[in-house]
Amino acid sequence: MSAGGAFGGNRGLRPVPPEKGVFPLDHMHLCDLEKKEYLNCLKSSGHKSDNCRHLSKKYLVCRMEKNLMAKQDMSELGFGKNYDADTS
Repeated sequence: MSAGGAFGGNRGLRPVPPEKGVFPLDHMHLCDLEKKEYLNCLKSSGHKSDNCRHLSKKYLVCRMEKNLMAKQDMSELGFGKNYDADTS
């Protein structure tokens, strides 16, 4: 076994957080409505996410407004610059 052990890892290196994918959980349920709308849309559309993109964007915007994730341009998150959140 190495010096760090199976659970200890290498103690000499500082961990580097990933650029994306890790953000605070919504413990206060600030974006529950948007999340539920999106999940209901997925369920009713047979899990075809293209049909629910407008709700996905609405959920991400909510998370950014409530400081649950870093603010980013929506084009960096897969939405074109001309993508309108109100289209369905």
